[in-house]
Formats: sequence, structure tokens, C-alpha cells
Amino acid sequence: MSNYEYYKNPLIERYSSREMSSIFSDMSKFTTWRKLWIALAKCEKELGINITDEQIQELEKNADNINFEDAIKFEKETRHDVMSHVKAYGLLCPSAKGIIHLGATSAYVGDNTDVLLMKQALELTKVKLANLMNNLAEFALKYKDMPTLGYTHFQPAQLTTVGKRACLWLQDLLLDFEEIEYRIENLKMRGVKGTTGTQASFLKLFNGDHDKVKRLDDMVCKSMGIESKFNITGQTYTRKQDYLVLSSLSSLAQSMHKMTNDLRLLQNLKEVEEPFEKNQIGSSAMAYKRNPMRSERISSLSKYVMSQSLNPALIFSTQWFERTLDDSANRRLSIPEAFLGIDAILEIGINVTSGLVVYENVIKKHVNEELPFMATENILMEAVTRGGDRQELHEKIRTYSMEVGERIKNQGLDNNLIDRIISDPAFNMTKEEILDIIDPAKFTGRAPEQVVDFISEEIMPAVNRCKEMLGMSVDLKV
Repeated sequence: MSNYEYYKNPLIERYSSREMSSIFSDMSKFTTWRKLWIALAKCEKELGINITDEQIQELEKNADNINFEDAIKFEKETRHDVMSHVKAYGLLCPSAKGIIHLGATSAYVGDNTDVLLMKQALELTKVKLANLMNNLAEFALKYKDMPTLGYTHFQPAQLTTVGKRACLWLQDLLLDFEEIEYRIENLKMRGVKGTTGTQASFLKLFNGDHDKVKRLDDMVCKSMGIESKFNITGQTYTRKQDYLVLSSLSSLAQSMHKMTNDLRLLQNLKEVEEPFEKNQIGSSAMAYKRNPMRSERISSLSKYVMSQSLNPALIFSTQWFERTLDDSANRRLSIPEAFLGIDAILEIGINVTSGLVVYENVIKKHVNEELPFMATENILMEAVTRGGDRQELHEKIRTYSMEVGERIKNQGLDNNLIDRIISDPAFNMTKEEILDIIDPAKFTGRAPEQVVDFISEEIMPAVNRCKEMLGMSVDLKV
């Protein structure tokens, strides 16, 4: 059968990075199993179990020498993935085969490996998110002063700035960044707990020495790089942890979905555009189209990642007592694919945010179409201070506004409200004085200052925690 005659996972083939895919590869998984078996043997030996240096050296020599074919053959016979790899490892380590997996249950390698791989995946996610945030921070600072229409209900509201709007996206992403950091710092290993979490097998192994059993649990986790562990487990660690991890990915996907929805709307308004390459085709039929393909892809993948957080919720809530096996097949899919999905989203997001195009004249045009209505109160107040009659002037503005509204909506003409006010001597102001009042920059409040403060006080301290890994560039596969 050729490569084109069976299903391929698009997350791997089209979207996610080699680095994330590698974390959840068979090689990564099964070498981690062997590292856990080596750590267990070393710690048991240190605590007095009859294990020799030669046995440990044999295990270490073959840690990366995964004999997959043997494991596949054993699994067909035993229908048990862990025991198939115990047997396969034993073929390579004949002197040590009797002490591999000593006292442990399958969840010892399965669960602890899952935690170790999730930590690697979270760390990679954190780095890529920092790069994306850094891109957006540079964009926000560059356009911190550029007035643009703010929208509520997607109806023109008060002015904001292009940079301030980018900070709205950054605010959400910062919360996600901090949540991912929290997950990394608070991941817990299952540790060394035995069949139903009681550590009975290890207590027997150490002749009833509770202190040695506790020390073994601590030593193994520490040797694998995660000292924190669950003190209470069943056969597995609580699947609540999977839910919390995937929920943090879902949260990030939500933020990216919201951001790219905004970008898609802005592209429709022709104000801000994602990168569009020279030979890129927007439509097979409509040659003129410049579809926001990247943002749409992020939105599409975000829906998938958000949906994946339902899987651990269902798994956790339906586990029976100490454990049931209906978590296994689901977790093999939901955990890696949630990470592959969020990785793809961030890869595309880095690409998009490194090349956003801002069309300043279009933005100015849209501002000028709406600003006259917004500025009337300021004009009214200034005219009154110069001796004008507030009620008379208010009625003039109301009348002009109605006429201009009809002119715009029914005749398709431009907004000439300011011209009408300038030509009316009742307002007692020169053209230059009125134009100064309606300078768009005077309607953005503290938006520029907010951008500077937010970036310097909150975003950069977070981003700089990944300072050595900034500057990431992403070329899309397709």
C-alpha cells in the first residue's frame, strides 16, 4: 500500500511542527518508559534491593535501542502494551530482565510518561506563545498612536487606536501564558504507587519499611525532573489533571479564535490584512480575492482544540473507583492531538503577527466618515463658551446630523457635517479652530499611554522569561 492509500493525520502532515510531533512520537514515549525503568532500578538499588551495577549499565546501554518489532510481536500475543515492552527490553538486557518493572504497575510508566511529555509540550507551547506575544507587542507599540474606529456590537463607537486594539488580544494571551506557566509549575507525577495506589507491592519489596517506600517515591520523581507528585492515587493519577492541562490549551485556542475573528473582520474592512504571498490564490473562481486563509485556519483549528477539552472531562467524570480502562484509547488521541492542534495554531499565529499589513489611509477614511458625529458635543461646548446659545446650536447640529445621515444612507454621498458647521456663523469658529477640535488624536483618550504601560509593565516581563528563545520565524507547510 502506497503512502497515498491510507489516512494521514493533517495535524502532522499539514499543520503542526516537527518539534511537537516528536514529543508525542513512539520513540519519545518508549525511551521515556525505559528511563523510568532505569530510574526505578537505580533508586531501588540505592535503598537496598539486590540489583547490580552491571544490570543497570545494561539497561542504560539499551535505553534508546527500542526493538519495536519485538514489542509489536509481543503485544499481538499479550494484548498488553506495557508487558510487551518489558519483554522486548528484556531481550536486549538478559541479565537485567528479572528486575525490569520491579514492584510497578503499568501506570508507573504510562502515567508518569504522560506527565513528562505534557510538561515538554507545555514548555514548547509557552515558548511559541511568547514569540507570538512579542510580535503583537511590537505591533502594538508601532501603532499605539494611530486612531481607529472602536466598535461595540460591530457598530462604530468611540475612537481607540490600532495598537490599543492589539493589546486587547494581548491581555487575553497574557492570561493564557500565565495559566500555562502555572500548569508547568504544578504538574504532578503519579510516582511509585503500585497496583491500586496503596504501594503494597513496594512495602512487601522493602519488608514493611514505610520510610523506604516513601523515599523511593520521592527519589524516582526527583530523578525524572518533576519533584511534585500526587500523594494519593488509585491505579492512575486523577484524570482531573488531564482536564486542567487541556483546559489551558482550550483557553489559549479561545483567545486565538477571538483575535483571528477580529482580523478577519478588519480584513473585510480593508484596514488590517494578514500576509498574502505573491503567488497565493484566494479563490479558484474569483481571481481578485484575498481571503484571510491563515486567520481562518487558526479559527478552524481553535474549534478543534476547544472541543478536545471535553474528552478529559468525560473521562475523569466516568472513572470507576481506582480506575477503568476506558480512558486509555481516548487519551492516546485527545492529549497529543490537543497539543498538536495548539502548536499549529501558534505556528500560524507567529507567521501572521510577524507580517500584519496596516492600511492607514483606509483607517483614516473610516474615521473621517464617523468622527464628525462624535465630535459634535465638543464643538457645541466650545461654541457655547464663546457666547453661543446652547439650545439653538444643539438644534442646528441635530438638524444637520439628520440631513447628513439621509445624504449618506440614501444618496451614498460623503459625510459633510463638519463643512455645514464651518459655514454656519452661529458657531463663531474658524475652519482651523473646528478642525483642531476634531483632530482624531484628541478622541483616543489614554489609549497610547495604556499601550506603553501595559507592554512595559505586564507583557515584556512575561515574554522575557523566554528571552533566549525569541525571534522565532515560521514558514507554513501549506
